[in-house]
Amino acid sequence: MLTRGLFTSERSDWETPADVFTALNREFGPFTLDPCATPETAKCARFYQGIEGLMLPWTERVFVNPPYGRDIGKWIQRCWGVVQEGDVEIVVALIPSRTDTRWWHEWVMKANEIRFLRGRLYFDDGGGRAPFPSCVVIWK
Repeated sequence: MLTRGLFTSERSDWETPADVFTALNREFGPFTLDPCATPETAKCARFYQGIEGLMLPWTERVFVNPPYGRDIGKWIQRCWGVVQEGDVEIVVALIPSRTDTRWWHEWVMKANEIRFLRGRLYFDDGGGRAPFPSCVVIWK
């Protein structure tokens, strides 16, 4: 079906483009934690793998490129929550621009800043161009 191909993806993990991370790290960093990484994709010396990133402590300056699947709302809620609790200085997230979702309206709209990225990103994992628009969300 045509619409399914336009609005969904078989993938939920997309490696952050190096140039995007470098620019964000220059502006908001240095980032001290990447809670959604693997040893191959980690952008910070300190990182968590898989679902453990939702349960372990976040501190200081956090960069988040969460899995984009059904559980993304849990990650976005955590981004907002750790800032509200005073556990971190800043959380910067690279996420899909899914403005029609519940998590967008509940947690992203509470952010200090939302930056919509022009065009579609090329991710660094050989997957090519993303099948969705992206944005950067900043909570502080």
